[in-house]
Order: sequence, then structure tokens, then C-alpha cells
Amino acid sequence: MAYLSLFNSEIYALVLLPLFIFVARVLDVSLGTIRVIFISKGFKYLAPIVGFFEIMVWLLAIGQIFQHFANIVYYVAYAGGFALGTFVGIYLDNKLLIGTEIIRIITRKGASKLVEVLKSEGYGVTSTDAEGIEGPVKIIYVIIDRHDLPNIIELIKRYNPNAFYSVEDVRFVSKIFSHRRPWSEGYYRNLLRSHRKGK
Repeated sequence: MAYLSLFNSEIYALVLLPLFIFVARVLDVSLGTIRVIFISKGFKYLAPIVGFFEIMVWLLAIGQIFQHFANIVYYVAYAGGFALGTFVGIYLDNKLLIGTEIIRIITRKGASKLVEVLKSEGYGVTSTDAEGIEGPVKIIYVIIDRHDLPNIIELIKRYNPNAFYSVEDVRFVSKIFSHRRPWSEGYYRNLLRSHRKGK
């Protein structure tokens, strides 16, 4: 009886149910963002699994909206959950660091030291001479696992701070030429480095 009285109370109608809709929407939009990321990265088996849970949570949230058309609070909770869910999804994408990236570095300064350091760090490096608008330049290509991106950018800023670089997603790569340690080691090392900088 206590449960029935709770479901019929104003607290449930104005606080608990909107909160449930808000949290469910945050969860389903976050899952949707991750699903799209998985699709773009070629994770064809993980994406459908995430999509299954995404739509289940969405049905729970939208079901409550359909039952309470007249209450504006539920619409606000639904929209607010969508907004926060989008932010959470982007945040998770930045933290997951999955997939493969290609970094293209263009520099007028002698790049031999940067190339040497990248190779010593275990990355596969391809470099070529080219002609830029202001004269000769060196173009360096590095294909990496995404979790290594912070380390690469740190090396570029340290050895060629004025270099221009761009980062692009790679949907498929036959092989990453690298002599680096397993990705999990690098991932947790980068997390530890970020934690220490925060202090």
C-alpha cells in the first residue's frame, strides 16, 4: 500500500518521474553517441549491442511522456536529458580514445629531431619533402591508435612548436607500424600523466 500511495503522490508526479525521464534520456542519448562512434570506427559487432540498450532505455522514457501529455515538467526533463546526454556522449568519446588516427605534420623547421624522437618512441613514421607557399617544407605522416594522440601532440609541441598538424579519423588500416607497448599500458600511463598535471 505504501508503494501505491507513493506512485499516486505529488512527489512522484513532480519529482521522481521527471527525474527518471531525465536520467533515462541522458543514458539513451549517451549510448546513441557511443553507437555512432562505434559505427564510424568500424566496430560492427559492438554498435548493434549498444543500439539495443539505447532503444530500450528510450522506449522507457518516451513511454512515460506518452502517458503524461499534459505536464510540461516531463517535456523539460526529456529535453534537458537530451542536452546533457549529448554532452556526456562527447565527453565519453574523448575519454574512450578508441580507433585509429592519422597525424599529418607540416613544418619548415628541420624535422630530423622530431622524426628521430617519434621513431625512438616506437611510432611508424613516413616523411617526405614538399613545396609550400613560402618554400620547402617537410611533411610527416604518423598512423596511431587514438590513445597515443596526447603523447604525439606533446612531442610535436616540444620539438617543433610552430609546426602545423592535422588529425583525421581512419576507418580502416591494414597495419599500424609500431614497436610500442600494448595500448592499455600507454592509455593508463596517459591517464596517470593527466592526473599528475591536474595536481
